[in-house]
Amino acid sequence: MKYSKLLLVLMMVFSWFSLLFIGKKTIKRFFPAALFMAILVRVVNFIAEKRKWWWWYEKIHPSVSGSFPFVWGSFFVSSFWILKYTYGNFIKYLGLNLFTHSTFTYVLEPNLQKFGIASLVRMKKIELMYVFMVLAFLLYGFVLGKEKVLGKREVVN
Repeated sequence: MKYSKLLLVLMMVFSWFSLLFIGKKTIKRFFPAALFMAILVRVVNFIAEKRKWWWWYEKIHPSVSGSFPFVWGSFFVSSFWILKYTYGNFIKYLGLNLFTHSTFTYVLEPNLQKFGIASLVRMKKIELMYVFMVLAFLLYGFVLGKEKVLGKREVVN
């Protein structure tokens, strides 16, 4: 499509712009987890491209995949927002993740396909939901582990 590159760039810019409203404490607290999630999603994207689970048709630049705005925009930034409002209440965390991942899978993904940006190839939508939920469990576990380790350090010092 004519505007698909612009759509990808704007999606990333608006995601990063939202961080202005989240607060420095939240960014400092959850940055390692958001970085972990972005790296993990990038690894999953690499595996997905090799196994042709999904395919990105659009590129921002000839050397930059269309997945870049999702990995370093949407997933990275949404990790901050979801953890800020749900960390400490696992049921609320799961519910919000289920809602956001369902919205992406069943609403946004068909539009990405329609605009010629990306599409699922050898993966069904329900399987994509499983991948997203495994990532959500890993993110929560990472933060839980990080906070336990830092809590122990504070007690020792």
